[in-house]
Amino acid sequence: MKNYSRITPEGTRDYLFEECRSRHRIEKKLSDIFSARGFREVVTPGLEYYDVFDPAFSGIGQEVLFKMSDRQGRIVVMRPDNTLPIARLAATRLQNLRKPLRLFYVQPIYRSHPGLAGRSSEDVQAGVELLGAGGFRTDLEVLATAVEALNACAPGFRMEIGHAGFFRSLAKSLPASGDFRERVRGAVESKNYGALDVCLSGLGDSPQIRALRALPRLYGGEEVFEKAAPFCTGELEKTLRSLHRLYRTLAGLGLGGRLMADLGLVQRNDYYTGIVFSAYLEGCGDAVLRGGRYDGLLEHFGEPMPAVGFGVDVDALTRAALERRAARTPSRADVLVHGGDGYELAALKHAAELIAKGLRCETSVFPTEEDAAAYARACGIRRMDVVGSGIRTVRFGEGKA
Repeated sequence: MKNYSRITPEGTRDYLFEECRSRHRIEKKLSDIFSARGFREVVTPGLEYYDVFDPAFSGIGQEVLFKMSDRQGRIVVMRPDNTLPIARLAATRLQNLRKPLRLFYVQPIYRSHPGLAGRSSEDVQAGVELLGAGGFRTDLEVLATAVEALNACAPGFRMEIGHAGFFRSLAKSLPASGDFRERVRGAVESKNYGALDVCLSGLGDSPQIRALRALPRLYGGEEVFEKAAPFCTGELEKTLRSLHRLYRTLAGLGLGGRLMADLGLVQRNDYYTGIVFSAYLEGCGDAVLRGGRYDGLLEHFGEPMPAVGFGVDVDALTRAALERRAARTPSRADVLVHGGDGYELAALKHAAELIAKGLRCETSVFPTEEDAAAYARACGIRRMDVVGSGIRTVRFGEGKA
């Protein structure tokens, strides 16, 4: 049998040194922003029962789930999504709390990607969920939080906003199966005009079919709303006006040309019912943030209430930060403290004093001062304090610590 003890499973990787430091910095930035806006942290189990992610309402296919069974033979899965467990939590343990609930999380999700195509099976997400409140002000609050989070961690992002109601309303008119609607959804989401034309070619001509053909092309700045007006009648006209109002208000946050309207924005998860939004960074092939309104989701857990939220891909932000070198800090220590024989405890106390002053400090584990000095030179540590009856400082290279 082949031994796999020296490698990680497909779709996973080890994180080292500066990657860890950068990720912790981003997690702290996001947590601080969410906390400052009144969101409180929750942590859900890495293992959940399969029923929490039932594909009938989650839109998460069985093929992406890591499944196993517990001692009673019940199917459990490694958490593939953060919104659904928080919906479960809000509908059970938090059901008696005053609404709205402002919750945030920083925790990984696990998804198996067929063929992988460079995608990870384990990703850390940070996000917020605002449950028990609907309307314009709530949507704006969550979007403003998303903008603040990205401005802090990934300046230069582009944000797209849309509304799940456009595709949902038009798809209902299709005289076809759910699988067919899913193919149409995929073509709209990927803006694959050829595939969309093939899907719709046998359905004749109607206002709804013409609108579906136009949907992926209704993308751009504020001019999109004027272009979309002829396709939006009845309830869709009201949806368009509401989204236009949100777009104009959000533009006041200084996004400029980085804010786009995309009426063909169709999130993969089926539970979205209202606004949907995504954010992208140059060089990242997938969205670094996704979110939207999901007013019908908590009904599946027995506690109906409106809700809206988003999740940020912390790992993607970490990679982007490292590429910009904005999150890099020197990995070497500022000072190496070496204690002579009998002065080991004094060396530890001296190191603690240096750390309290804000210096990064290592304590020498070498038996001789010469060995400690060789280590310091090799690691680029520019200062060594030798502790004996007194303290003697040795400097290497240029600069002062």
